[in-house]
Amino acid sequence: MTAVLVPPQRQVVLQGVSWATYQSLSRDLEAAPSKRLTYDQGALEIMVPLPPYESYKKLMGRMVEVTTEETETEIRSLGSTTWSREDLSKGLEPDQCYYIQHEQAVRGKDEIDLTVDPPPDLAIEIDHTSSFLDRIAIYAALGVPEVWRFDGATLTIFALINGRYCSQAASTVLPLLRQDTLLRFLQTSQTMGETSWVKAFRQWIREQHRKIN
Repeated sequence: MTAVLVPPQRQVVLQGVSWATYQSLSRDLEAAPSKRLTYDQGALEIMVPLPPYESYKKLMGRMVEVTTEETETEIRSLGSTTWSREDLSKGLEPDQCYYIQHEQAVRGKDEIDLTVDPPPDLAIEIDHTSSFLDRIAIYAALGVPEVWRFDGATLTIFALINGRYCSQAASTVLPLLRQDTLLRFLQTSQTMGETSWVKAFRQWIREQHRKIN
């Protein structure tokens, strides 16, 4: 086994890691939610995110949750649950993830098997643009329909089309939300208190929802 340290992003990359070792580490680190593991055919990346990560992660989660509350859309929030498939030898932990269109398919399930059950409809990635491993390719292999990725300056909405991700202007899983709107609210979050920011976003969602109903 070899290791590569990547100091700027607080990463360590291990090569030659078995699937059993990856699964064991995933279980052992469940009590350390600040750690992110990415596994791809024997390569394991362990990342400790930088400080702004937690703030943006929660803000993007709030936008999803406010939108689904105001549109009365049932969801299942599974946070940074580990998603993996042994047959693909791939796995990762999103920063946030949600079942939306397929919420009923996993409602009440304590264990979700991606070889049988659908993957989450939406995954959120914060500040993983410098990941040593190609996390977006792993999401595609797992079949996650949509990924939002934000690096602190740029937000991209990726939609899975014919097995590959394409960037698009608006969300498919939450059609009220556009890339430019999400980015604008993330930018304004830096100059507003969080309570006021959530109220402003909720009011905007209500206005958009009224326009189409």
